[in-house]
Amino acid sequence: MPLRAPKGFIDETDPRVCQIGHPAPPWLINYADLMTELVCFFVIMYAAQAALNKQMQASAKEINASNNPNVSAEITKDGLKITLKETSDVGLFQSGSAELTNEMRGIIASVVPELRKNLKDHDLIVEGHTDNVPIRNDLYLNNWELSSARATNVVDFLVKDHTLPAVQLAATGYGENRPKVPNTSPENRRANRRIVFLVRNGRSEALPPAGSAPKTASTAPSALPPGESGEEEEKTEVGAVDAGGVSGFVDDMLSKIKGK
Repeated sequence: MPLRAPKGFIDETDPRVCQIGHPAPPWLINYADLMTELVCFFVIMYAAQAALNKQMQASAKEINASNNPNVSAEITKDGLKITLKETSDVGLFQSGSAELTNEMRGIIASVVPELRKNLKDHDLIVEGHTDNVPIRNDLYLNNWELSSARATNVVDFLVKDHTLPAVQLAATGYGENRPKVPNTSPENRRANRRIVFLVRNGRSEALPPAGSAPKTASTAPSALPPGESGEEEEKTEVGAVDAGGVSGFVDDMLSKIKGK
């Protein structure tokens, strides 16, 4: 004998109720399609963040228009990628050394204006890459240490000589582990010896919002009446979503979907 449905519920004998072993109701197919399309939509939004950033696009166009053979720029799903590369005439570093040459300082200085524009809303990671020729000297045991030291020296140069905000910069070394091309010829090894500036989408959660000043302790009494503030309220355009907010929202949704 079928159970009696509680008040307000559909009886289990109703044809709209899916019985065990019976096909799913027709509406479930459309619902599943809709959920799949929504996931795809947000994944595409996440991948297209950098491409939709007008400042990154303008910087990439400006750098490539300079026709500097040692510098190239491209937009990737991770952000704006600026590559400093060697040529047959100009090397970035002396062999086995992480010290910046005068040529390298000039190459870096040529892209600093575009880096400064993008650091208003983004973080910068400096990547060091080498070829696969083994190295071992008094300073570096392997290419990994060498590439890390080179990236660190570039960051130090950007902070000290060009006053870029240190809180938004980071250095990392990949050694020979991420070659652009196989290390099968001198030309290919030269292409793999490079420094990459990656202007990432969004900002680190640990950073204050762009344009805000760090809080400092103060013992001076306030000259304003209680309940009033001397700071103007920040005005935000209705419907505006920054790149960090979109990526955070998408990451949260994807993590929830994977957890189910």
